[in-house]
Amino acid sequence: MNNFPNCQKELDLGFTKLKNRIIMGSMHTGLEEKKNGYNRMAEYYRQRAKGGVGLIVTGGISPNIAGWGYPFAATLSSNWQCKSHRIVTDAVHEEDGKIVMQILHTGRYGYHPFCVAPSAIKAPINKFKPWALSKWGIRTTIKHFVRASLLAQRSGYDGVEIMGSEGYLINQFIAKHTNKRTDQYGGSYENRIRFPLEVVREVRKAVGENFIIIFRLSLLDLVPGGSCWEEIVFLAKELEKAGET
Repeated sequence: MNNFPNCQKELDLGFTKLKNRIIMGSMHTGLEEKKNGYNRMAEYYRQRAKGGVGLIVTGGISPNIAGWGYPFAATLSSNWQCKSHRIVTDAVHEEDGKIVMQILHTGRYGYHPFCVAPSAIKAPINKFKPWALSKWGIRTTIKHFVRASLLAQRSGYDGVEIMGSEGYLINQFIAKHTNKRTDQYGGSYENRIRFPLEVVREVRKAVGENFIIIFRLSLLDLVPGGSCWEEIVFLAKELEKAGET
């Protein structure tokens, strides 16, 4: 660690502090869907916090059924589910760690017949063609991101990570390759980033200022019609504004 002295320095976020700058990125263990999985996951994350990780990001948790990666994947949409998540957050906090829950809506990558996307374009890796979201569907999906964030807060998480990269739903709105809409959520780049900005803005409004919001941003789409560097930088700056209180 002598080559990276800042890694062990405390990071002051204003309303909370991280004991260091070491982050454990999101990895879906599969325990979320297993019997007694949350108890096993609590111990898994406890050991990472005990080992010195300052901030842990969970595996992806869907905000609704349409966002499932596969049938009956982990979802946070009801109060009764908070009890299971509290087992995990308590374990991390007992070891002086912080933990945020990743909210992942898979969009057209969802391997089930209820998957949705900005446009009805089937993913090459999926046999299911997504339903194109209506304007009502978009508004409802935003509300579900907000609901998942509030439930995460109630479950003891220190924040949420909004998955906006790697070809999942939010990224599908951003990329021209997967967004063929002609309304206010399609066409120009400013329109295509409207959805992620509204998600972040509404989440911040709901959870207040003393809650971490991370937005996972794609820096390279690797598809025709993906974002250029200038667009990515522009989006990052707009997301920062949207996340302010």
